[in-house]
Amino acid sequence: MEVTKVLDAKGLACPMPIVKTKKAINELEAGQILEIHTTDKGAKNDLAAWAKSGGHELLKHEEENEVLKFWIKKG
Repeated sequence: MEVTKVLDAKGLACPMPIVKTKKAINELEAGQILEIHTTDKGAKNDLAAWAKSGGHELLKHEEENEVLKFWIKKG
């Protein structure tokens, strides 16, 4: 997977990870991939719902050392 941009949203509480994700994805071209790192547990549901509603694709997510990582492909 070729990541275009990595967003560090660790330590931020809801809704800031979504706000920062929206800003970052607006800087990408369609088809490019944004990798997001966050420690906000609510982001799992929030980012999935946000990606779907925005026409983007949540490729995968995983948790590593209490950091949630998401990969979203811009629609």
